[in-house]
Amino acid sequence: MHSESSSPLARDVHRAITEKIVDAIKAGAGTFQMPWHRGANVTRPVNAHTKTVYRGINVIALWVQSMTRGYLSGYWATYRQWQKLGAQVNRGQHGTVIVFYKKIEPSPSTTGDEQDNPRRSLFARASRVFNAEQVTGWEPPSPEPKTRMDTLAEVEDFTQRTGALIRHGGDEAYYNRKHDEIVVPPRGLFKGTSTSSPMDSYYAVLLHEMTHWTGAPHRLAREFGQRFGDNAYAVEELVAELGSAFLCADLGITNEPRPDHASYVASWLNVLKRDPKAVFTAASRASAGADYLANLVATARSA
Repeated sequence: MHSESSSPLARDVHRAITEKIVDAIKAGAGTFQMPWHRGANVTRPVNAHTKTVYRGINVIALWVQSMTRGYLSGYWATYRQWQKLGAQVNRGQHGTVIVFYKKIEPSPSTTGDEQDNPRRSLFARASRVFNAEQVTGWEPPSPEPKTRMDTLAEVEDFTQRTGALIRHGGDEAYYNRKHDEIVVPPRGLFKGTSTSSPMDSYYAVLLHEMTHWTGAPHRLAREFGQRFGDNAYAVEELVAELGSAFLCADLGITNEPRPDHASYVASWLNVLKRDPKAVFTAASRASAGADYLANLVATARSA
């Protein structure tokens, strides 16, 4: 129960995780409910032992498991890490597979060029983590009290400090690459749902377009080349979807499904079926985009 790695999973961890994500996407396709839409309960998963947030594909993998099992806690750790915290994984509980990459240093080379520029390789290794609701003997830290007004003010400050050019008008949201500007409808046109306010909807859409904005040539220069061919645009939409979800989780904004993105679901499933590593790539690029925006904001705040 408590093994931190498994040979079969380690050998095909990409496919193992992708299959779970594909099943979750299929299950929500009819209602546009993707694994990264969990109403007001979504937060970025955190390692209870190291206090670091999970990144990339592991965020989605843990969200999928939380959605499937009904976990509300965002804290996770390996069996041994829970032991170090004085907690015990409950009998009969099964861990959730995540992946981490280990660097392999190159062997010493006798040729000058290779010795000056050694190539490091990465290999994927599977690990199993358990949610805080699967253990006894541990209490999560008390969250910092924050009003709804505080949250919205923080999100507004975040979007403004990125320096992105944001123009309001029309009834569509998009990133205009030619003019390097983000266009979103006026805030008053956004509607709320049973779990989100109109402002949640507005900021979720804005953060989606801001993730697109990070991919410009003079920023992260996000290109997919020939790997995804005709599906490259759909993959970029997946990156923006995930980037918005990560940022919404970090900022405390509810990320509601967007029916206008339903047309991409079939393309996403097609890409993931053919390329098990595609969602890993999208999640990695989404994390990079979210980090890019967060770094811009941190720099602006410290200036």
